[in-house]
Formats: sequence, structure tokens, C-alpha cells
Amino acid sequence: MIREYRTIQEIVSPLMVVRNVEGVTYDELAEIELPDGEVRRCKVLEVNGDSAVVQLFESAAGINLAQSKVRFLGHPLELAVSGDMLGRVFNGMGRPIDGGPEILAESHNDINGLPMNPAARDYPNEFIQTGVSTIDGLNTLVRGQKLPIFSGSGLPHAQLAAQIARQARVLGTESNFAVVFAAIGITFEESEYFVQEFNRTGAIDRSVIFSNLANDPAVERIATPRMALTAAEYLAFERDMHVLVILTDITNYAEALREISAARKEVPGRRGYPGYLYTDLATMYERAGRRVGKEGSITMIPILTMPEDDKTHPIPDLTGYITEGQIILSRDLYRRGILPPVDVLPSLSRLKDKGIGKGKTREDHADTMNQLFAAYSSGKDAKELMTILGESALTPTDIKFAQFADEFEKRYVTQGSEENRSIEDTLGIGWDLLTILPKTELKRIKPDNMAKYYPQTEE
Repeated sequence: MIREYRTIQEIVSPLMVVRNVEGVTYDELAEIELPDGEVRRCKVLEVNGDSAVVQLFESAAGINLAQSKVRFLGHPLELAVSGDMLGRVFNGMGRPIDGGPEILAESHNDINGLPMNPAARDYPNEFIQTGVSTIDGLNTLVRGQKLPIFSGSGLPHAQLAAQIARQARVLGTESNFAVVFAAIGITFEESEYFVQEFNRTGAIDRSVIFSNLANDPAVERIATPRMALTAAEYLAFERDMHVLVILTDITNYAEALREISAARKEVPGRRGYPGYLYTDLATMYERAGRRVGKEGSITMIPILTMPEDDKTHPIPDLTGYITEGQIILSRDLYRRGILPPVDVLPSLSRLKDKGIGKGKTREDHADTMNQLFAAYSSGKDAKELMTILGESALTPTDIKFAQFADEFEKRYVTQGSEENRSIEDTLGIGWDLLTILPKTELKRIKPDNMAKYYPQTEE
């Protein structure tokens, strides 16, 4: 039921107080009609007796308290969903901005979704090929997983995100794969980069893009990832598609949350962020996964820029608690020209063991993964020793490990933004690198796999 009021008491942007209201509920959508007929949208943040605190989605400029009226629409913010969403670009509020027609909606879904019942969750256990060796080979992404990328200001996370969005697929189900991409609080230049990349490569045909710009209102920034996840839930659980959701940048989302929390005069938590930041992030991240009895799934890659490259900052810290691992980008590798600058040692995919092996990738995957990790770690230690004591202090084996570390970064980690490596290519590069080391040092590989896959041209 739509209720209309002319009782706006005060506006402190982005908040507005409406008094003498009845039957208004938390999170309800509302519209403000200005004297000239212009309509702006808002939502209810708080109801206290007969007063409602309303949050504006747009600027408060030009609103006349006495002559403007507020309509409460009786439902929360919703997204019009249909199969026609694929191939389209929307703003942060779900309106088309690509010049195409409005979506003919099959339904209007609440953007807050419903938390997935733990009993209805299916365990993630299927490999997703991103075409990026450092992810596929060492920190494998599994269908239904939440695997964030921890980056820093100025690092090329946008290029990596675009590459994953273009290349990612579930093996054997290519035609039923979709990407939902949400850009949160980014510049116009970055937004154009993503749209042009998707158009240039044809990936737009299987993608839905939501773009929220840095100059858009903070409250829209909070709605954007929920719009994207609502679209993903529709495609996954109504259309039986495998959906990869990429959200960039979660730091901008958290900053908007802090801004609105301060406007509401809430008691701040760590570094000024609201005390409910963990809960709020969890309501988004936990919408990913697989459901029992459903063919489709939602796999999520949130991207966040760590302020001052600090992994203990509240945003990466809390994200790490909720998600199943992290891919960490290194400023040191970036300075040395290694792209994408994925730092494989502190990176982690907690579900990688569930998505690899015979019938999923290849039976030698786990062995080569463990051996590459161990050898790269030993190689980095050897290089540090070489820096302190000089090469003459190292054993011949240490020198081989140091050489391995250099070649690993040059041939395995380094990868062109247009280079799409199959899992067989990635495993092949790994085996070639292991020939640098003496066979006696390959202690983590089973004899059967050594006999079958070790390159025969090398001794």
C-alpha cells in the first residue's frame, strides 16, 4: 500500500526525517516528489515511533521541506530480472546505461536476497579454469567458492579482474557460464575500460555489468553489489547457470558504509568503520555458493585495495575471516615488471584440494602444486642468503633453487593479459620448471607421476 506524506521535518544529507508516519517499515523504498514534479528515490533506515529516518539515493539539493511530498511504496529496493540482462550494462541502481531498452522483467526481486540455509548448501568441488596459472595451478578456484583478491592502490587488479572475467569457465559447460561484474565507486575511466574490454573480446554477450562511479551517491554504492548478487541468484538458481561474480572495489563499499554510519551518528568501531562491518560483509559474501538440487552456482571474486598495503586493516582482515582464502598482489613483483604480480606464497585457496585431481584437472596436479610451492619457498630463502653472504656461500643445490625461483617468476607467474592458459599448459610449465632442480630434490611427487609426466628430454 502506497502512503504519501508532506511532513518532512529536516534534511541532513544524505538523511531526511519524516514525521507522523504510519505502517512504515525498515528498508522500505520511498520516493520524494519535488514541487516541479521531479522524483528522487530513497529508503527507510530507521523507524522510531511516528518518525522515519530516510536515506536519499540522490542529492538533497533543491528539496523544499514544506512543498515536497514523500511516498512510501510498501516494498524494499528491487531489481527487475530476466534472461535479457545478459549483454547489458546497468548503473548502480539497476537502470540500463548502455542505450538499450528497459528490461522486460520476469520478476522484481528484493536486492537483499535471502541467506542460504546451511543445510541447503552443496559442497564446492568443481574446478573453474581462469586461464591464469598462479590461480589455476597453485590457488585453484572451485565452483561455489568465495576467493578474494587483496590488492593495493596502483596495482593492476583491474586488468586481472577483466582477464578472469573474459577467460573463466567451468570445463565442459562452456555454454552455460555467465559473469556478473559490479564496479563499485570507481572512476569513469576505469568503468569505460571494463566495458570496452568486455565489448572488444565478446565477453559482454555472457555478462551483466553494474557500474557505480566515484561521483555517484554513497548509498548507491551500498546497493550496487546487492544488485549484482540479485542478478547472479536469478541466473544461477532460476536459469541454472554457473555464475562468476566479480566485485571491485570492496574498499569503496566499506568507505560508503562508514560515511553513512557517521551521518547517522553511530558509535564507530575499528578505524571509524561501523561495528557491524563484519555482519554487513557476510550478508554479501554468504550469498555465493551451490544449492542442493540446483544445477547453477555462484562463485565470487571480491577485489579490495588494502589501505597502505596493510593486510591487518579491518576490510581485508574481516574479508579473510568470511571467505575461503585470498589471492595477494605484490608491490615488489609489480615494481620488477612481473605481471600479474601474484604473490603465491601468502596466497591461499582453502578449497583447492576439493577441485583438483583425476577427473577434475589431472592426477599430477596436487603433487606438482606442492612441489612448486616448496621449491619456490626454498629458492626465495636461497636468494636472501645470496644477498647477505654472496653466491660463494651457497651450495650447488641452493644455487639451483635460486635459479628456479627466478625462472618461476619469469615463466610461471608472468603471463600476458591476453594469454589464456589451459590447465594442461599450466601443469606443463610447472613440470618444465622442475627439471631445473635435481631429481633427488623432487620429494613431494609420487613415483607414478614422475614416470608419466617428468619431461624425458632432461635428465
